Amino acid sequence: MKLSLPYPPSVNRIWRVFRNRIIKSAEGRAYSARVKTTVALLGLRPLDGPVSVTVAAYRPARRGDLDNVLKAGLDALNGVAWGDDSQVVELHAVRLDDKASPRLEVTVCAAGEAARCPACGGVARP
Repeated sequence: MKLSLPYPPSVNRIWRVFRNRIIKSAEGRAYSARVKTTVALLGLRPLDGPVSVTVAAYRPARRGDLDNVLKAGLDALNGVAWGDDSQVVELHAVRLDDKASPRLEVTVCAAGEAARCPACGGVARP
């Protein structure tokens, strides 16, 4: 499964504390909805079993942590590309810059299958 997703908002803007509870912000809910719509329009269903994920994060500016981008993007794919995030047993990621078209290029496959990095074309798993 190959996906091109919008660049996510900062994790710091996705989660909020409200009445001593941590909840997803309106911006976080909107991003998750966009991801779900993108995947639904492609007619894809969540994969079963252990999965391997490869992400190329094209950021809009030369700032931001890769791990925060991954957290937001992978959280949005939970229940969409796979049933539960406990299925993700392998993760490969690269951070790149593309001011004109910030995005996440994501490849999800069954664990053990060869996945090509969307950024460089290299095999993520032999």
